[in-house]
Amino acid sequence: MSAFDENPFADPSVQRATAGSGQVAGLDTYDPFSKEKSGGGQPAVMSPTVDSVTVQPPSAAPPPYTPSAQQTATSADFQRRQEELERKAAELARREAELNANTFNVRANNWPPIPSFIPLTPCFYQDINVDIPVEFQEVVKRLYYLWLLHAALLLCNLFGGLCFLFGGLDNGSMIGLSILYCLFFIPLSFLCWFRPAYKAFRSDSSFNFMVFFFIFFCQFGFSIAMALGIPGTGGAGLITAIVTFRGGNRQGSPEGGDYFIGFIILCIACGFSVAALADFFMLTKIHGFYRATGASMVKAQAEFATNVMSNEGVRNAAAQAAAAGVRSNLQGGQDQQAPRY
Repeated sequence: MSAFDENPFADPSVQRATAGSGQVAGLDTYDPFSKEKSGGGQPAVMSPTVDSVTVQPPSAAPPPYTPSAQQTATSADFQRRQEELERKAAELARREAELNANTFNVRANNWPPIPSFIPLTPCFYQDINVDIPVEFQEVVKRLYYLWLLHAALLLCNLFGGLCFLFGGLDNGSMIGLSILYCLFFIPLSFLCWFRPAYKAFRSDSSFNFMVFFFIFFCQFGFSIAMALGIPGTGGAGLITAIVTFRGGNRQGSPEGGDYFIGFIILCIACGFSVAALADFFMLTKIHGFYRATGASMVKAQAEFATNVMSNEGVRNAAAQAAAAGVRSNLQGGQDQQAPRY
């Protein structure tokens, strides 16, 4: 076979044409059937690239971690809440153990807290952390502190009456009314509006809620009257303070009046004003809780009828009244049937 059959590019004319073209050897002049290898025998090697990122040596230590202020505050708050929950759990466990240790499971009265050397016993059992649900405990505590504020203000009003009496600014009417307020309003306020609120939150009683709203609204009006201090009402209020600064009814009083007693009366008036604002705030807040629980007047009437009829004394009195009525009717019928001569 000829060389043309083995290699079609072996034609001398083709080789002369391609050799004289002056082109650089490349893919166009590459002969895959040639026995001679074109180009150098060195393999193609890629030049290494340098990464712009500097690699840290493995022995370098990481930077120290410093927690932020928010994370520190959150951890402290969580720790505080956990300690408070543990304290409450321990207190509840102690109280439960005391109740279980009692044979009849009867809770002893603990209010008012009377010292042991006084031969008197408490009248009520009161424990907000045990009796009141958790979501209402804060409200009941604030209401209790508000009652303490009212009691303290009535005692301060009594002190203002003493100042009026010994200062010659009053003939004794203010001190007399102040004594009556302390003797009656301090215990009656506890019985008539704090205890109903306590029972209402303890057992979700609509009737006790209604009693609380009615009495506490009267307490709100009394606080406003005491803050005003209308002369003759026994209240050390704003008007009484102004009269004191001007000298009151004292004969021969100086031009500017008695500033020391006036300052005391003014402080008491500010205290009654704060109490009136607190009364309004608690009245609206507890009314919001009352509406949220779905209570109503109909439910209160039903509870009242149920509680009245469940009372043993009321049932005995009703039975005695019914028996007396039946006996009177029988005696009346016998008298009508008796023959007349």
